[in-house]
Amino acid sequence: MGIGTIIVLGVLLVVVIYFVMIYNNLVQIKHNVSKAWANIDVLLKQRHDELPKLIETCKQYMKFEQETLEKVMEARSRVFTARETQNIGALGQAEGALRASIGNLFAVAEAYPDLKTNQTFQQLQARISSLENAIADRREFYNESVNINNVRIEQFPDTIVAGMFGFKPAQLLEFDTAGKADVDVQKLFNA
Repeated sequence: MGIGTIIVLGVLLVVVIYFVMIYNNLVQIKHNVSKAWANIDVLLKQRHDELPKLIETCKQYMKFEQETLEKVMEARSRVFTARETQNIGALGQAEGALRASIGNLFAVAEAYPDLKTNQTFQQLQARISSLENAIADRREFYNESVNINNVRIEQFPDTIVAGMFGFKPAQLLEFDTAGKADVDVQKLFNA
């Protein structure tokens, strides 16, 4: 075996090792996106389970606010459906609607002093608020993981390996404009 052959084999070995390293990094990034989604999914499930308890507590006091309660339950259902189908786009829209309806519910609850002092309501409100904060944190982590994934599969030479092995871009979890808007508390009390 000549020196030229050894050099060619050595270069080929380095190229193969380099592509294996790229592949392994892309696999790790893809699984980080899946893990970040799973973390959000757990929190969404917890909130999904807590909301009916909050609604039942509110129903005892808020006999005339049925529309507000129905909007929360409707939005909760849309989030559940989007979560189950892993439809990130629909989840972003449904999350925005749910966040707005929960904000409306908490704002309307201000008009019911007995409800505000109810310990179950206070605990559920605190629990759901902490879940909302955790979801926001996890959403940020998920979107960062998606961004890393999407950038890596477009960069050269990673794009070659990504194309060969079918790595796909992931979708960011974004909320629609309505989900980002503040709740108009004055409007709720004047309605």
